Amino acid sequence: MAKPTLYYVHDPMCSWCWGYRPTWDMLQQQLQQEFAEQLDISYLVGGLAPDSSAPMPEAMQQMLKQTWQRIHQQLGTQFNHDFWRVCQPRRSTYPACRATLVARQYGQEQAMVNAIQHAYYLYAQNPSDIEVLCALAESLGINPEQCKRQLLSEQTEQQLQNEIHLARQLPIQGFPSLVLVANNHAYPITLDYQHWQTSMADIQTVLAKI
Repeated sequence: MAKPTLYYVHDPMCSWCWGYRPTWDMLQQQLQQEFAEQLDISYLVGGLAPDSSAPMPEAMQQMLKQTWQRIHQQLGTQFNHDFWRVCQPRRSTYPACRATLVARQYGQEQAMVNAIQHAYYLYAQNPSDIEVLCALAESLGINPEQCKRQLLSEQTEQQLQNEIHLARQLPIQGFPSLVLVANNHAYPITLDYQHWQTSMADIQTVLAKI
């Protein structure tokens, strides 16, 4: 029988995922301590925004700026608002999603997500740009030229589409979301941005009854 899997459905450029990051890190740590032998944890990129070379419309920029401010007010999450001044924003997160899939092949998926989030939200770099993603890959010990080839490959694109398709089959409410799959059944897990214990209680309940 396959081991139950907890899917963390996310996008590396999702601002609420950045806000949730400290709580998610604590939840993962607790799950590994309590359920390391019983539960697999798998990242699943849901693909927030398709490829686009068009500048982000001003109205969307304003909406995202307000979202950053709201997350900071609610969760205390830090954002570097210089991004809007020094970068040319595009509504395009698929490149960053592909970068996490490439990094997965090198055992560096979580490290890449972390690098993308820090580059975007703290260092005012644009992870919609291939050059930025390849530089982040290099910082993780991945050959940047190889990374670029893989980012642009048909194989990586197909992998991304497969993950997006899987994410859309799960009972999610957006990004981030947690879903525990066991015995061919998907159980939505309550996601609490400030208290990892809320999700842990749900997971314990599900695991106890399967």
